[in-house]
Amino acid sequence: MKIAYYHASKFGNGAAVAKEFERAMTAKGVAVDVHHIREADPRALPAADLYVFSSPGRMGRPLGRARRFLQHVELPAGTRYALLTTEGAPQPDKKTGEMRTAEEIARWQKVRPIMTELLDAKGMTKVAEGCVYVTGMKGPLEDGWQAKVDTFVDTLATASAP
Repeated sequence: MKIAYYHASKFGNGAAVAKEFERAMTAKGVAVDVHHIREADPRALPAADLYVFSSPGRMGRPLGRARRFLQHVELPAGTRYALLTTEGAPQPDKKTGEMRTAEEIARWQKVRPIMTELLDAKGMTKVAEGCVYVTGMKGPLEDGWQAKVDTFVDTLATASAP
């Protein structure tokens, strides 16, 4: 199996997640080619069995550069993909101090839904999605983020098994 991983990393958090993903998949004997989206032409992506796309969240949406990259991706219908994003960690309500509900968070955090919509419109097939939280505006990543990446890798390994 060959995986192509394309990420947009503004402060290095996405790059760290991509590196951990590559390490974990390589340990399972899977080849992974990791690229920042600035280095890739979305109209000429090399062949792979699975594409993983990643973007940090900005104001609850993927970076504009990442959205444009996904809009221009040219892959055949049925191509399999997964999403692994870095998003702002949910914060308690400033007035009440209570954590927001999943519904409230989903109303504002739309990174993965937007990415999914762009790729599904091309006829691509999502096999998994995951998220690693960033605790501050520029980082660091949440405690235990490597375990989340390992769980995501295990999910992909299971989804890819015959």
